[in-house]
Amino acid sequence: MGNFVSAFFPPKSLFTVDQIPDLTGQVIIVTGGNTGIGKETCKVLMNKGAKVYLAARDKVKAHNALEWLKNETGGKVAFFLELDLANLSSVRKAAEEFKSKEQELHVLFNNAGVMTPPVDLRTSDGYDLQFGTNVLGHYLFTTLLLPTLIHTARNSPASGGHARVINTSSAAIWHPPRGGIAWDTLGTDEVSRKACRRVGRIALYGQSKLGNVLFSNELARRHADQGIVSVSLHPGAIKSELHRHMSGWIPVSLRDFLMDMILHTTAQGAITQLYAGTAPDPKHLNGKFLIPWAREYDPGALANDEQLAQKLWTWCEEQVKES
Repeated sequence: MGNFVSAFFPPKSLFTVDQIPDLTGQVIIVTGGNTGIGKETCKVLMNKGAKVYLAARDKVKAHNALEWLKNETGGKVAFFLELDLANLSSVRKAAEEFKSKEQELHVLFNNAGVMTPPVDLRTSDGYDLQFGTNVLGHYLFTTLLLPTLIHTARNSPASGGHARVINTSSAAIWHPPRGGIAWDTLGTDEVSRKACRRVGRIALYGQSKLGNVLFSNELARRHADQGIVSVSLHPGAIKSELHRHMSGWIPVSLRDFLMDMILHTTAQGAITQLYAGTAPDPKHLNGKFLIPWAREYDPGALANDEQLAQKLWTWCEEQVKES
């Protein structure tokens, strides 16, 4: 019950965007920056002086978001980075494009995600859409940019001696399949498809969000001595397009009623990840899990399982190897 109360009815935030320091000189990527809390995050970062790359798949939505951001920030410009996390070739291309333009990356917000789509949907490479997008795509994007992040932590005057990876998870980490990850759902064959149907899309979402925390924690353990600060978080129950697939299993009228009653605005939803990405001297946040609004919280035994995190890292590493 405590998890539910904290997730849906958090206390008033002690952190506000007014507390964010000047970010001039910082280069930041926000995946899924074209909508929801990602777009709100871009706006705040731009208003604080950061150079922001909006990474997204949909060019039309990205263009609309760029125009909205320009209007909301008094003419400031964000930069579009085409990124389809459900396509590993696109992920590699996006990372290379960014590295061809920038020598530094101060903060990577792994914000994008999909939630409870039809269970048979797959990525371009054949993986379950939720795990392939939310976990594997972000794993590859992060590790491809890791040398740039480490270089920034060591050399950039604006870095403060660190670079951050902020991984947006969910309260769904407390509702994964038994054992945390149903490994037989992670393949690309028919056996995996059948396993996904058995587990169901809600638990599949839970395991993908648990995967975000496990990845974040393992990244923190592996690269803390190189200046990397890795944080995962539950942003809160937010009104956003992430809920677009819910109408398949909740009547639209009931969904809309519940959303109006208990969900928070995108501005509120961005608070916790903005705190993680901008708080001065963030080393104490490395490997931590945050809940609304900007509070540290113990995510539980599965999320803290180091062996499970190592196993997931190894699995991801194997999937993205190029022959």
